[in-house]
Amino acid sequence: MSDTREQTAHDAEHDARNDDLKFWLNGRVVDKAEAVVSIYDSGFMLGDGIWEGLRLYDGHWAFLGEHLDRLFEAALAIDLEIGLSKADLVQALEDLRAANGMHTDAHARLMVTRGVKDRPFQHPSLSRSGPTVAIIMEHSRPVLGRPIRLATVPHLRGLPMTQDPKLNSHSKLNCILACIAAEKAGADEGLMLDIHGFVNTTNSCNFFIVRKGEVWTSTGDYCMNGITRQKVIDLCRANEIPVFERNFSLVDTYGADEAFLTGTFGAQTPVSQIDGRQIGTGQLGPVTERLRGLYKALVAAEAAA
Repeated sequence: MSDTREQTAHDAEHDARNDDLKFWLNGRVVDKAEAVVSIYDSGFMLGDGIWEGLRLYDGHWAFLGEHLDRLFEAALAIDLEIGLSKADLVQALEDLRAANGMHTDAHARLMVTRGVKDRPFQHPSLSRSGPTVAIIMEHSRPVLGRPIRLATVPHLRGLPMTQDPKLNSHSKLNCILACIAAEKAGADEGLMLDIHGFVNTTNSCNFFIVRKGEVWTSTGDYCMNGITRQKVIDLCRANEIPVFERNFSLVDTYGADEAFLTGTFGAQTPVSQIDGRQIGTGQLGPVTERLRGLYKALVAAEAAA
């Protein structure tokens, strides 16, 4: 009998320590009751902000420099002054980690919005109080009861002149609608195509397939410039696993031997089914499993460096 339990690519084990967390907000470590922002905040009102997800392994934030580089590039792109240096943000992460007693298996969401607006309208000049900077940090160990099921959805990852998919912005409604469409179709996540109809990404993660020992992913033109995505590509190249950034169709996808998602939270998450079609054995495949091992070794090596 098939497993019909609801699941996401970000499911985590229950951890009672998360019932009493501290948070970081605008320069201070605060309790949950104080971790609030104004109803006039640009992020709440308009989705005007950027964010990064960060993963803590054995006292080390994985690929922290690359995540902060991406955050500051996004801030520059949307003309948002963060008001803090990269070193300031590292210190904020460390202060919050210490306050929460975290050493490993923790996940942080670092968020920056344009701040509190004077009036409830769109123009960025109405945000005159400086940015809002917040960090949520949770004890978080990924748990996957079964591989993820995907459904192709009509929502596209669009052109840079609409909303550039390379921006990790607070404006995620397009991806949320894709997730809802997938859920209505009985799947866990939505598989999103690009403007040409080629397979692109899911609503929350980057997407790979394996065909005859080759690893395929999208060209990268219409997807988030994922750090874990790039690490997988680099690991393939370093370990003589053929890897291609290319256009491919749903026909190619349905005939894949394996499929998996990449992201900061789940690293490499296997996919069992797409549009009701079983992918390979429907379980974690050997290439995905090998890449998981290589990725864990890479994270450990970076921490030890």
